[in-house]
Amino acid sequence: MNQDYIIPDNWSILEEGFDAERVEASESLFSLGNGAMGQRANFEEEYSGDTFQGSYIAGVYYPDKTKVGWWKNGYPEYFAKVLNAPNWIGINVFINGEVLDLDACKEIRGFRRELNMKEGWYERSFTAIMPNEMEVAVKVVRFLSLKRNELGVINYDLEVKNSDATIIFEPYLDSGITNEDANWEEKFWKTLEVKFENEQAFITAKTLKTEFHATAFMQSKLFKNAKAVKTEPIEVSFDEKVIFRYTTEAKKGEKVALHKFGGYVTDMNHKRNDLIDAAKNVLDDAVPAGYDKLLQEQKDAWAGIWEMADITIEGDVKAQQGIRFNIFQLNQTYLGEDARLNIGPKGFTGEKYGGSTYWDTEAYCIPFYMATKNHEVARNLLTYRYNHLGKAIENAEKLGFTNGAALYPMVTMNGEESHNEWEITFEEIHRNGAMVVAIKRYVDYTGDFSYVPEKGLEVMIAIARFWQQRANYSTQKDKFVILGVTGPNEYENNVNNNWYTNYIAKWCIDYCLASMERVEKEFSSDYMRVMKKTGLQDEEISRWREVSEKMYFPYSEEYKVFLQQDNFLDKEIIPVSELPRSQRPINQKWSWDRILRSCYIKQADVLQGFYFFEDHFSLEDMEKHFDFYEPLTVHESSLSPCVHSIQAAALGRMEQAYQFYLRTSRLDLDDYNNEVKEGCHITSMAGTWMSIVEGFGGMRVVDGKLSFNPRIPEGWESYSFKINFRDKILKINVAPGKTSFTLEGNESLKILVKENTVEVKPSVPLTV
Repeated sequence: MNQDYIIPDNWSILEEGFDAERVEASESLFSLGNGAMGQRANFEEEYSGDTFQGSYIAGVYYPDKTKVGWWKNGYPEYFAKVLNAPNWIGINVFINGEVLDLDACKEIRGFRRELNMKEGWYERSFTAIMPNEMEVAVKVVRFLSLKRNELGVINYDLEVKNSDATIIFEPYLDSGITNEDANWEEKFWKTLEVKFENEQAFITAKTLKTEFHATAFMQSKLFKNAKAVKTEPIEVSFDEKVIFRYTTEAKKGEKVALHKFGGYVTDMNHKRNDLIDAAKNVLDDAVPAGYDKLLQEQKDAWAGIWEMADITIEGDVKAQQGIRFNIFQLNQTYLGEDARLNIGPKGFTGEKYGGSTYWDTEAYCIPFYMATKNHEVARNLLTYRYNHLGKAIENAEKLGFTNGAALYPMVTMNGEESHNEWEITFEEIHRNGAMVVAIKRYVDYTGDFSYVPEKGLEVMIAIARFWQQRANYSTQKDKFVILGVTGPNEYENNVNNNWYTNYIAKWCIDYCLASMERVEKEFSSDYMRVMKKTGLQDEEISRWREVSEKMYFPYSEEYKVFLQQDNFLDKEIIPVSELPRSQRPINQKWSWDRILRSCYIKQADVLQGFYFFEDHFSLEDMEKHFDFYEPLTVHESSLSPCVHSIQAAALGRMEQAYQFYLRTSRLDLDDYNNEVKEGCHITSMAGTWMSIVEGFGGMRVVDGKLSFNPRIPEGWESYSFKINFRDKILKINVAPGKTSFTLEGNESLKILVKENTVEVKPSVPLTV
C-alpha cells in the first residue's frame, strides 16, 4: 500500500490537511462525471503548483498520428487521444489586489475535501493566510448535473476573516488548453468564436482532424450574506479566453459567494449552427432555477441510482467505502443512455491509454450494468460493437484476413484500431473472444435471444472466420495451432499457443455454430437474411468445425495443468513470494527484456479462461490451476485481483478472497500501483462489483435460473446487494449463517441456493 491519507467513511471520500505532493492524486480521486462530461478535481482558483488539468467530453477525441521508429504493415494510422476540453470551471480570486493561490499562501489551515457519493457533489474548504496577510475562509461545492447533463454548477463561498477587503471574482472560459499527454505541446482545438452578452459567455471550438464542435459556456451570479448582489461585470476577451470581472467590497466576517453555471454543448447532440442557442437554453433554464434547486435535483437523481446499485457492507468501513467509490465512478462514467458511448479505462479522470473502448467493457463491465440497470443498457453496449462490425472487418483486412473476417480493436473510439504497440495491436487477439462471451452472458442473463438473430450472429460469424483463418495446421502435432500471440498476461509477447487464446477461439466457433442452428429453427427469416448477407457456405463451416475439433492445448503432465503457452515451463519458476519487495512493481523496476523472460504473470490468463468457462471444468481443476498460477501472478493489472477474488471465494478461501477484494476495491484509493495521479481505473471497478456479487454471493445463471452460493468474509456483520434479473428486482442480504432474499413486484421467482431450488414470493422475505 502506497498511500493512506483517504479517511475511511461509509459514503464519502475524505481528505484532511493540505499536501502539495498529493494534489494530482486527489485530482483523480475526487473527479466528477455525469456520463456526458467529466473533470478532474482541479482547483477553481489559480494554483501555481504541480497540477494535472483535465476536463473531458464523452465521445470527443483526436486521432494523433502514430509515431513509431519502424513502420510495420497493418499499423494503426493513429492513436486516439482523449481530449482535454475547454476549461469552464476557472475562477480567479483576488483579495485586495492579490491573487489567491494555495501554492503561494503563507499558511493553510483546515484544508478538507469531500466527495459525497450518496448525493453526487464535491466540496473543498480551507482557511488561508495570503502573502498580503489577508486571512480568507473558502468553501467550494461543485457538481455535474445528472438531470441536465450539459450543465455543471459551482458555489464558491468566501469570507475575509481579519479585515474589510475588496474582493474580485473572475470566472472565465479558456479554450487555449493542451493535453497532459501531448507529444509536442501541440494543441488539438481551434477556437472559432468567443462571444458574451448579458453576463453569459460562450467559446465555440472545434477539434482538429475529427471536427467535433463544442461550445463551452458560463453565467455567474454574485451573493453577499446569501442575498443576490446586482453588479455589472467587466468583460475581458482574448482570442481563446473570456473573463467576467465581478468586484465587491466586503466587511470583515461577511460572506461573499459566486454561483457559476457552466458546461458544454456539442454537435453530437445539436446542429453546429445552433450550439450557442443550445447553450443559452441550458443557462436560461438553469440559472433561474438556482443553485439550491439544482443541488436537490442532483441528490434526487443519485438517490435513484443508489436505490438499485448500492452494495451495503456492515462491519468494515474501508470495504464499504471501496465498493461505493467503484459503483459511483462507474455511474459517473457511463449511464447507458447513449449507444454511441462506451466505458473508457480512465473515464473522466485522466488521459492515459487513449480511446474510449477496450475489451474490458465486454469482459468486466456488462454484468454490472445489466444487473444494476436493465437489459437495454447492456444491449446498447452490444449494439455499439455491432455498429463497429464494418470497421472490425477493415481492421482484419489490414492484417491480411479475407472473406469478412473481423478483428475487433484493442483500443478504439470509432471502431478503428488505435493502439500502437505491435505486441498488443497485432497479437492480443483474444479480445475478439470477449465480444462473443458478452453476447452469451447477455442471452443467459436476460433470456433475450432476439439480439442474436437481429445483430449478434453477424458478429459471431465474422469472429469465427477470423479464428479459422488465424489458426494454422501443424503437421508435427496433427493439430491446429495459433502462433505469435499475446495473451491476457501482457508480460509475455509473441508466444505460441497461449491456452486462453486457443480455448476461446474454439469456444467462439462452437458457440457460433450452436447459435446458427437455433436461429435457423426459431428465426428462419433472420437466418436467411444473415446467410445471404455474409455469404456463408457449408464448405466454410466444415473448415470451422475442423479447426474447433483439432485445436491444440498445451498441457503439462508433470503439473497436471494447462500451460499458459508452449514454452512456459522453460522459464525459471520462482513464486512471487520470493521476489523482494524492492523489486515491485516489476513493470516500474525491471527492463522489458527481463520481464518477458520471467515467469511472472501480470493478470489472470489461464485463470481468465477458468473464470469465463467455469462450468466447463471441475472445482478440483480450478483449484489445481489456481494453486499453480496465482503464486506466479504479480497483479500489476487493475483487472487481476477481481478474477482471483471470485475464484478464491469459489474455492472457499475467504481470507484470500477478501484480500483480493480489498485490493480491487481500494486500488485507487490506496494507490497500490503508485499511479493514481494519472487517473482512476474505471473498467476494473466493475470487477469489484463482481467480486462481491459473483465472488462472495456466488451468483451464477444456471439453466436460466439465478443460482447463489453465499459466503461472507470474517468480521463482516452482513452485506447486501440488489440485482435486476429479467425485470425482477431481487435483494440479497448475507449474514453469518443465513441469507435472506426479498423480491419486489408481483411475480414469484424460483432460484437455486447451494444447488437447492427455492421459491421467493413478492414482498415476503425468504431466509435460507
